[in-house]
This record gives sequence, structure tokens and C-alpha cells, in this order.
Amino acid sequence: MKIEHSLENDILTIRLEGDMIGGPETQRLMDLANTTIDDSMLLSAIDLSNVRFINSTGIGVLVSLLTKFRNRGGELILINPSEHIRKLLIITKLNAIFTVAEDDTQAVQLLKESV
Repeated sequence: MKIEHSLENDILTIRLEGDMIGGPETQRLMDLANTTIDDSMLLSAIDLSNVRFINSTGIGVLVSLLTKFRNRGGELILINPSEHIRKLLIITKLNAIFTVAEDDTQAVQLLKESV
């Protein structure tokens, strides 16, 4: 899984590409979030548009990230998950806790409204 990130307008945007199935990239993603939260960045958007497959480990990472941000008074939004990931969120009933944005612009708007 490839991870890119940017910090802009007090929002950490993480772009993922490939399969979200665990491994060293997962730990790198968690470390990135921990560092950002420690730097008082409380808003994050994760772009899943280029994630082909996600397993239970990947779902667990997303839930952990959401929990980390919300426990600090922040928010995390998923951007444009594939149809496969959307169905998985529905099946696991996680669509009730994750906010999904269709694009970066909507994600920024929803994050700014959340604070």
C-alpha cells in the first residue's frame, strides 16, 4: 500500500493506494496519525479512491484512526471509497460511524463544519 499525505488548512489528508491489508505500511499510517495528533492537528481526511481491497486489518486501522481523532475532539472523514469498500462499511454497519465525502472539497467542508 502506498501512502501519501499533506497538511493544509489544519487538515491532514492521507491518500492511500493499493490493498489495505496490514503489514509495515499499516504501522507507518498509524505512526503518521499519532505524530499529527501530537502536533495538535485534529482533522483528517483519508482518500480511499485508489484502494482496491481492504480486509479486517484495514477496517481495524480505519476504526483506530477514527477513534484517535475523535478522542482528541477531532474528526476523520473517508473520501470516495470504492463500491467494494462502501458495501463493506454497510455490511459491518460502520457506515453509521464514518462520514463519507465524495471529493476533497466536500471533505474539507464537512471537516470545517465538524469543529
